[in-house]
Amino acid sequence: MPLRRCTRRSDIAVYLYRCPDHGPTETRCAMGAAPAAVECPACGSTAARVFTAPRLSFGSPVRRALIERTERTRDQPDVVSAPPRRPGPARRADVLSNPALSRLPRP
Repeated sequence: MPLRRCTRRSDIAVYLYRCPDHGPTETRCAMGAAPAAVECPACGSTAARVFTAPRLSFGSPVRRALIERTERTRDQPDVVSAPPRRPGPARRADVLSNPALSRLPRP
């Protein structure tokens, strides 16, 4: 099987390969296009692919905080005692002007 290097312009993922003589090396490839082995840049021998966890910690801290907060609300939703207030005119005037709404039970 001929070894190939990923050198496309649409590089979006970093894959880790390990040469038995020179240790780890990284290669950028399009997602799903990484070969099982590449040539070691130092000696040219076969460097096998090493499967690692994705590097999610290198993303934006703001986005990471948003994702964590969203996931946390799935198991620990915020408890509120009333709906959030809207800025602007109060909606109480709408309720008082409609006679049908005055017959509804009050909390």
